[in-house]
Amino acid sequence: MINIGKIVNTHGIKGEVRILSSFSDKSIFNPGNTLYVGDDSLKISSYRVHKNYDMVTFDGINDINDVLKYKGMDVFIKREDISGFILEDLVGYEVYTTKLVGKVKELISNVKYIILVLDNGSMIPYIDTFISKVDNDKKIVYIKEIEGLINED
Repeated sequence: MINIGKIVNTHGIKGEVRILSSFSDKSIFNPGNTLYVGDDSLKISSYRVHKNYDMVTFDGINDINDVLKYKGMDVFIKREDISGFILEDLVGYEVYTTKLVGKVKELISNVKYIILVLDNGSMIPYIDTFISKVDNDKKIVYIKEIEGLINED
């Protein structure tokens, strides 16, 4: 399961929820897809964007009282329900210059780009200026040698 966000509130009285998500592939919110909240699997019936929220309604839920219990809960999707490579797959990849410098521990979504956070505390923007190549078969990210980019402590 992959954490794709959090239900931060409801919207209106017909069971719509506000999901705060920085997940890279918004097609996960397409109607017909299933999201997992707590112990429940919920099939999406509608999706729209409102400000910085992903607004979702679920099949069979038409009342605010039926979604209040989800407020504040994390939202997940099964990895096998997503086709192809997604940025979140980079977690766990080894990072190399000419030598191993660390592993990707997490991703942070910035306004302009994604930041790779390494297990050594280094933070690398996921842009061509710093990334030279990604090898998905070997699960390796190759970065350019730039002075001060990697924590050498």
